[in-house]
Amino acid sequence: MSGTAKQLWFTAPLQVEVRECPLAAPSAGEVLVKVRCSAISAGTELLVYRGQLPADVPLDANIAALQTATTYPMQYGYACVGEVVQVGAQVEREWLGRRVFAFQPHVSHFIATPANLIAIPDDIGDEAALFLANMETAVNLVQDGAPQLGEQVVVLGQGIVGVLLLQLLRQFPLHSLHVVEPLATRRSRAAQLGVASVVEPALLPALKQELGQRGADLCYEVSGSPHALNDAVSLSGYGSRIVIGSWYGNKAASLMLGGDAHRNRVQLITSQVSTIAPSLTGRWDKQRRFNVVWDQIRTLQPQQWIDARVPLTEAHALYRRLHEQGIAANALLQAVFVYP
Repeated sequence: MSGTAKQLWFTAPLQVEVRECPLAAPSAGEVLVKVRCSAISAGTELLVYRGQLPADVPLDANIAALQTATTYPMQYGYACVGEVVQVGAQVEREWLGRRVFAFQPHVSHFIATPANLIAIPDDIGDEAALFLANMETAVNLVQDGAPQLGEQVVVLGQGIVGVLLLQLLRQFPLHSLHVVEPLATRRSRAAQLGVASVVEPALLPALKQELGQRGADLCYEVSGSPHALNDAVSLSGYGSRIVIGSWYGNKAASLMLGGDAHRNRVQLITSQVSTIAPSLTGRWDKQRRFNVVWDQIRTLQPQQWIDARVPLTEAHALYRRLHEQGIAANALLQAVFVYP
């Protein structure tokens, strides 16, 4: 197959460009995938865009396409959906025409081995499949926090991972579920999903009073803001659990450990989706978790949260908007690149 592939490159802080390169043919054990759409993980990708990545770790040590240093120029992205359009000589022919998900940077075409692709079930559409990575993150957060019957749970942050986490938690028989979110549009969305209360950070004292003397049993920090960790501590009670789902990059978290956190024996649990929690590895593996994720995608229909679809050629304007949206009323929740 001849032609060119379009690739998105982060070239410097606040700078991206779309490059074209010759389209190579797959070797004997590889396939060529034509991408249909790819999802932007705004929290993580803005760290890349802003130059806020730690310099001493790879982009992702567990994803083959991202085992590179955090130096410019670099590619990023990890949620692509496409179709296998060419197979190498040693690849089974049934891969040809198959729709696949890949943890792959934003690009119109890429070459991969079948082992690095995930076949998409026939009953799940392209845009729904884009949420495999973020839904797995939300499922992992639930597993790490282990919510229990009758608990009071608080979710800090309503970006896309926070929204998916909230939808999962609503299926549990909790005593109450609460949200902390600075953006009014996102607070409104959380309220429509049905929770006990939704507050902006300035109203934390009111939420603390609502939680009562025992405080929250479980808090999830998925806002992407290190400052929110102290909010989670302030809402926690004796022996409460705080699951840290945010990745702060090189932003330091100034955590106050001298007061409530010290006396209350608060448990801080760092959560990262690339692995399975040690307590679950005897029974769980990635495939079992992916099966759960596909089922939740069918149930929750996360494609409803897509609010921007743009061609890759408009990447610069899109990242600029995401960077500047701050507390804007029209802040995007889930943007997607489309590939004609």
